[in-house]
Amino acid sequence: MMGLGNVDLSKSSSFLKISVLLFVSIVCFYLGTQWSKSDVYQQLLFFSSHQNPSSDPNSHSSVGLSPNFNKSFNLPSLINDTASSTTAPQQQQQQEERQDGSVASSSVPPPVEPQPTPPPPPPVVKRMGVVDENGVMADDFEVGEFDSEVVDNWEASGSNETQEMQTVPGRGFKIDNFASCPESMREYIPCLDNVEAIKRLKSTEKGERFERHCPENGTGLNCLVPAPLGYRQPIPWPQSRDEVWFSNVPHARLVEDKGGQNWITIDKDKFKFPGGGTQFIHGADKYLDQIEKMVPEIAFGKNTRVVLDVGCGVASFGAYLFSKDTLTLSVAPKDVHENQIQFALERGVPAMVAAFATRRLLYPSQAFEMIHCSRCRINWTRDDGILLLEVNRMLRAGGYFAWAAQPVYKHEAALEEQWEEMVNLTTSLCWQLVKREGYIAIWQKPLNNSCYLSREEGASPPLCEPDDDPDKVWYVDLKACITRLPEEGFGGNISQWPARLQNPPDRLQTIQMDAYISRKELFKAESKYWSEIVSGFVRVLKWRKFKLRNVLDMRAGFGGFAAALIEQKLDCWVLNVVPVSGPNTLPVIYDRGLIGVMHDWYSFCINLLLLYFLNCCVAVCCQKNPEAW
Repeated sequence: MMGLGNVDLSKSSSFLKISVLLFVSIVCFYLGTQWSKSDVYQQLLFFSSHQNPSSDPNSHSSVGLSPNFNKSFNLPSLINDTASSTTAPQQQQQQEERQDGSVASSSVPPPVEPQPTPPPPPPVVKRMGVVDENGVMADDFEVGEFDSEVVDNWEASGSNETQEMQTVPGRGFKIDNFASCPESMREYIPCLDNVEAIKRLKSTEKGERFERHCPENGTGLNCLVPAPLGYRQPIPWPQSRDEVWFSNVPHARLVEDKGGQNWITIDKDKFKFPGGGTQFIHGADKYLDQIEKMVPEIAFGKNTRVVLDVGCGVASFGAYLFSKDTLTLSVAPKDVHENQIQFALERGVPAMVAAFATRRLLYPSQAFEMIHCSRCRINWTRDDGILLLEVNRMLRAGGYFAWAAQPVYKHEAALEEQWEEMVNLTTSLCWQLVKREGYIAIWQKPLNNSCYLSREEGASPPLCEPDDDPDKVWYVDLKACITRLPEEGFGGNISQWPARLQNPPDRLQTIQMDAYISRKELFKAESKYWSEIVSGFVRVLKWRKFKLRNVLDMRAGFGGFAAALIEQKLDCWVLNVVPVSGPNTLPVIYDRGLIGVMHDWYSFCINLLLLYFLNCCVAVCCQKNPEAW
């Protein structure tokens, strides 16, 4: 074959390759056509011209539909069936042969298993509180059932015999109600009226009998302290500042002893409080104005927010400081005038039974901007000034000590000697006498340790050891040394009131707790949490109608609950209790401008007048440990 320039195409290699490729293509096309027409493998095809034929005979479908069209499958069931078939394929095949008689033909698709019954929906969570899962106050909530049969009528029960066991309906267990204590225990305070423990004291000359002596295990109080006979609903604040019901605090001795000093009078069925005191017979309001004029930097309600009144009497000093937006904790021992603390609480003034004796008071270091003593009958210079050293521990850096007593203004020889001793002691403490006028002398504590370190070697009293923890107060003996101030200035660099209420204080970093970097975030989170909770209480439970006054927070944390009550402008005060079993957050609470105390809820009593906190006030239990009860 010759052509195209005498080239033999049949002998060309390119021609051979093209011919072979063309032949292979024709063969593959033919085989593919014959294979697609076979019905044996029809079930393997997802696309076919033989499925879903069109009604039009002239139409030719080039693409068919899947055999699984319009079929539903349960994927979890298919997965389980596949797993079971891989573990026992032979057993499954034998079972199918017994049911069908033979193995199913490959041309017939296997039957679809029936869908399993879906699981029932989870039960609805029944919430018994007023907070939803996000911690937000809910308008619709369930408070649970109330069993009126469990509640005793205290006024009707006058015996101390244990009542019979009562069965709680629908609950399958029995409870034993506490009976009322005898009439003689109407003012009983377990840790202060423990006669057996007081008898075992080796000495009482330093006031040991006025300190805590709690009952031992198995000897605690097992009855309910009754309210006074004829007890009435307390007069609400602010009227209670000036008068209370006589039947609620039935004691007339103070009227007899202090009647001429304008402390207290009796008018029919009420006690009246003119507002006077031993050193301010013309009224506490004028007395407070005099203090501010003497030292304007005191500035009650701004620079001075938290005050300790030692030997408070009927607490008129603290009662009138409320009008200056200043919170005063009034303390006094349970002595011959044991009812003075009861008068204070009945009036709605913060007060506690406490004594300067041999142990530290249950308040942290640098807690108070001012400590006040008006004829408090305490010998501050005894035992090398150990009691005034305790005042120095609790007084904030730059804080003031106000002393109103006879040695300040009288010129008798014995009294002048006492004044000289007081001046020498305060000078050794580096206190500065800023003003002495009329009945009052006011000293100021230094802001740092520079004065202490500049004293001569061996000066008395010495500085406390560096490892001494000034905030460790639970059953810690008094120490005859000067408490060091933090080098970082913690405690003395707080904001003015009211900004300090929400500002995280620097002493937050000194609290012994797990978190370190996130402490300020925890502080703010707690404040926000309680702000929403208390806002809900006020909105839903109508707390403003309750006229709350004396409130006890049993596990205070950073004091967020008390701060929330202030934000809601509820006219009440909160005693924040910090359990000894947890972190000591008392320094933070006082830096916020609040008050609090250390306590052990695992012991058998609290060093408070439970009668007035539980019978006529409101005790709020916040996040308490249930095992403590």
